[in-house]
Amino acid sequence: MENTDRLNLTPEQAARLTVVDHPLVQHKLSILRDEQTGTKQFRDIVRELAMFEGYEATRDFALEPVEVTTPLETCICQHLAGKKVAIVPILRAGLGMVGGILDLIPAARVGHVGMERDPETHVPREYYCKLPSDVESRTCLIVDPMLATGGSATAAIEYLRRAGVSNIRLLVLVAAPEGVRAVLDFDPDVRLYTCAVDRELNDHAYILPGLGDAGDRIFGTL
Repeated sequence: MENTDRLNLTPEQAARLTVVDHPLVQHKLSILRDEQTGTKQFRDIVRELAMFEGYEATRDFALEPVEVTTPLETCICQHLAGKKVAIVPILRAGLGMVGGILDLIPAARVGHVGMERDPETHVPREYYCKLPSDVESRTCLIVDPMLATGGSATAAIEYLRRAGVSNIRLLVLVAAPEGVRAVLDFDPDVRLYTCAVDRELNDHAYILPGLGDAGDRIFGTL
């Protein structure tokens, strides 16, 4: 597991942070970072890494017994209990991660949260939000490839809390230490999953070493 002592988190905060450091994840992340990686491959790897993170983010989901008839006999198996999952991408880059989670959980509902920075206050605000009608009874997976300052992520978390969601998990691919601390400080219950915690933010709030602008690389708008 990646050493996160440098983040100066409390033990409670550290328990809510998961760095998905599987060798295949790290291999794919190295390709994602490479400036020579083209749009299609970049998009495909974002989807694949989202699936890897989805496995980790759903590891503790509750199960209940169900009777199944196999070709040979009847047995008791396990399936997910209760309401399931809502995937909530932060527009637009978060859309690139939705397919990977849906590959893993095809029955998941999908909401959308669009955030923009107010030109006067510089505080993120929602410009478009659409959530499943029963979102408050679902585990919400907020997805966004990059966690930089944490402004958009905390605004999305706040919006979901206002909608009555109690179980929120944030899935990102690359995070800056500043963003990690901002999210874990902002909400005492949110859980954060990332494939890497990078070194720092530069003066323009880009993650270093990072992977560039994820939205532009996913959608080919460089």
